[in-house]
Amino acid sequence: MSKHCQTLESPNGWSFGLSLFILLGILISYLPQHYRIIARRSSEGISPYFVLLGTTSGTFALANILTLPESRADLACCSEISAFACFSGILGVAQIAVQWSCFTVILLLFLLFFPRASPLSPARPPKASTPSYRVALLVVAICIGHMFLTVLLHLIFIYRFPHQLHSCAAFFGVAGTLLAAVQFLPQIYTTWKLQAVGSLSIPMMCIQTPGSFVWVGSLAGRLGVAGWSTWGIYLVTGVLQGGLLVMAIWFVIRDRRERKSKGLADSSTGGHEGHQNGATVGGHEGRFDDERTALLGSER
Repeated sequence: MSKHCQTLESPNGWSFGLSLFILLGILISYLPQHYRIIARRSSEGISPYFVLLGTTSGTFALANILTLPESRADLACCSEISAFACFSGILGVAQIAVQWSCFTVILLLFLLFFPRASPLSPARPPKASTPSYRVALLVVAICIGHMFLTVLLHLIFIYRFPHQLHSCAAFFGVAGTLLAAVQFLPQIYTTWKLQAVGSLSIPMMCIQTPGSFVWVGSLAGRLGVAGWSTWGIYLVTGVLQGGLLVMAIWFVIRDRRERKSKGLADSSTGGHEGHQNGATVGGHEGRFDDERTALLGSER
């Protein structure tokens, strides 16, 4: 047994507990976002370019840690050490694999619940900032093609240029870091433009923002300074996601204050004004009935 495998044979209890906690935290943190899209049956408010950059940067991150000689040495030791020690040794790889899988689910839900005009409802003119369904399809196609090319490049370096694995891993890491550095910029712009959270999950960001910095510390402890290309991705995303989280919380607080002030204003009106309001509401309903009648008449 090599010296490196002997080190992995006796895992540190604190390091193992922290790594396992981060792994479960990554998985749990994405569940609110998956649930919110499914519950609303819409991915409105989520930028397609945020999904594109997040998926491609996650793919590069996974390729980076799988290409690093240090990670490959950990995986190779699994044939010589106990199952528990193997599981503990590859938790760093498992963390990034789970993160990539969860974001890939967001990619699929984004396309599946992409808002489209229903043939049973009147078509609304799309906003200038609203992406088309063709853009969503293009984003998914690019992500799939990128995954295929990344796997191909990974295999070429493993079997043809094994002495250049550090360079290949550094390329994946730098590319992933650059994409992650701008990943949240389209979403920040979209959220600011809509002045609303939409299908974006605040609980997910509340978990992930502080978790990103804990994850950086865990990965840096495992990989050291030499693994900067791996943990640097999550340092950048943690800072940008924190900015998006502050913006989203502000919009929620603002909307809540506006609803509260509007409710107080409505309750302070007199009874005769309530009668006028009822007439107004009735007028709106009558107008909607007239529009619906006209629509049905035109369909006939």
